[in-house]
Amino acid sequence: MFSAVARIFRTPDLRRKIGFTLGIIALYRLGSFVPAPFVDFGNVQACLAQNQGTSGLYELVNLFSGGALLQLSIFALGIMPYITASIIVQLLRVVIPHFETLHKEGQSGQGKLTQYTRYLTIFLGVLQSTTLITVARSGALFGTNTSAECSQLLTNDTWYAVLLMVITMTAGTGLIMWFGEMITERGVGNGMSLLIFTSIAATFPGSLGAIWAAKGFETFLLVLAVGIVIMMLVVFVEQSQRRIPVQYAKRMVGRRTYGGNNTYIPIKVNMAGVVPVIFASSLLYLPALIAQFNTPAAGEQPAAWVTWVTSYLVQGDHPLYMALYFLLIVGFTYFYVAITFNPEEVADNMKKYGGFIPGIRAGRPTAEYLDYVLTRVTLPGSVYLGLVALIPLIALALVGANSNFPFGGASILIIVGVGLETVKQIDSQLQQRHYEGLLR
Repeated sequence: MFSAVARIFRTPDLRRKIGFTLGIIALYRLGSFVPAPFVDFGNVQACLAQNQGTSGLYELVNLFSGGALLQLSIFALGIMPYITASIIVQLLRVVIPHFETLHKEGQSGQGKLTQYTRYLTIFLGVLQSTTLITVARSGALFGTNTSAECSQLLTNDTWYAVLLMVITMTAGTGLIMWFGEMITERGVGNGMSLLIFTSIAATFPGSLGAIWAAKGFETFLLVLAVGIVIMMLVVFVEQSQRRIPVQYAKRMVGRRTYGGNNTYIPIKVNMAGVVPVIFASSLLYLPALIAQFNTPAAGEQPAAWVTWVTSYLVQGDHPLYMALYFLLIVGFTYFYVAITFNPEEVADNMKKYGGFIPGIRAGRPTAEYLDYVLTRVTLPGSVYLGLVALIPLIALALVGANSNFPFGGASILIIVGVGLETVKQIDSQLQQRHYEGLLR
């Protein structure tokens, strides 16, 4: 293993790519601590100290920004606008035929879809930065905390100051998007995924340190042991797949023979990745967000529905919240897999190139068989996603760890998924140059 790592740094091209990637990641983390204009840095840090580990409605965005959101930095929005834009463009392929046509056109069509994603990212950056600054001005960024510091996060809230902050945060989103594309083009791995990986990994030391300080060394060791077991199980499931055998008939084109080989269609147990967890979290945040903006003034009684939402749908350790969260993840997993994997399209492509599944007729029977397998493989995958997503909430209820518990939820899925993909890319580049990968 150590000799393989040494070979990485002895290879000039690979060493240059890894160095470039690490340099971009360092710039990204540096920007997460640079405050936006007209932000009172001292008050923000005081509020973070008072509300350590309780980020309320914004915990998912704050997680993906590496803690930059609640610090109101120039990179406060992080990579979240790009993630949202990518998901929206992907879903629009089902609704808008033109998007589906572009997807099938190959590289040129993919380039246009990427351009649409960039425009939508900037639009979402403007929208989200405006919302963030509005919430910061109202003093509700840190939830129900009404201290003087948390109600005065901005030194100037005039229209030109707000405009400058919106422009700065939106420009930060565009710069992060450019960072990700540069890593993909000139570095190692997928740039956007690595930036998300960096943001989440940066929160691990703080989360583990908070557990040690609050619960003691024994609980800290227990959390580490549980985390290692969870990570091993996640790696096992993420690598699991159902391989459907496919044979291609031989065909003569001139004097050459094509086809006749055997391959397989890999259907992963977790085909949806982390997207259903993001969908379910966002949907569960909506009632709490609406209730927050309908909170009555001091001395007035809140409405009955506001009290119900505050009691059951805000605290993640409530059984009703956990049950709804689990069911939403299972439902969104089936929904997203149905959008991203089209059995009829796969069956048509196989038929076009002379491929068939042994024992299954080409065409519609193949599509029905693929749908049959996909439906049954998705069930354990959706249950697995729901259970992994509930780990932080269970930790919050049992040991009182904060809701950003590092070994569970979206964080562990992204950490493991991106880590495996990056290691595979480095391994393939090593094999091209030395005929040996990271692991022999």
